[in-house]
Amino acid sequence: MRTYLIALLVLFGFSSVSAQKSWSIDKAHSKIGFTVTHMTIAEVDGQFTDYEASISSKSDDFANSDVSFSAKAGSIETGNDRRDGHLKSDDFFSAETYPEIKFEGKIIKEGDDYFLEGDLTIKETTKRIKWAVDYRGQVSGQKGAKAGFKIEGSIDRFDYDVKWDKTLDTGGLVVGEEVQIICKIELNEVQA
Repeated sequence: MRTYLIALLVLFGFSSVSAQKSWSIDKAHSKIGFTVTHMTIAEVDGQFTDYEASISSKSDDFANSDVSFSAKAGSIETGNDRRDGHLKSDDFFSAETYPEIKFEGKIIKEGDDYFLEGDLTIKETTKRIKWAVDYRGQVSGQKGAKAGFKIEGSIDRFDYDVKWDKTLDTGGLVVGEEVQIICKIELNEVQA
């Protein structure tokens, strides 16, 4: 009986390990975006175009999955070359000095709700974040499983030393302090 129990525990442990899956981001179907207020009356959208992400899921529902992400600060794009150059400068991201934006954390599940929780690093300043995640499920593709997510949250850019803060005559900032983050993510299961 003891041998049977040990064999069952070993088999259960092996099954748990083999169920772990690795995922990579499908850049053709993903967007790492943001929105910030301009002159207190409008909004400007942007994105980072050069990034990498890896996810290790321990369950089919992605609960407690490990997430690693990095984006090149110099890949910021807002549809205006002059503005993009200013954002890459020392007034904002100092992209030459601090070339990477990084995140390390987990997808956590609380009841029916999902969150992305972990450490976000910009310009060598690290802060804990917790953003809402809309997990949209999985489908089978021609090259394996795919999973979809929408992630939404916000940061105070001043917390990360992204502090250019020209003030309008009316008292508001030319560029808002709060930045809304909107990421639309499609993952591909990494094939062995």
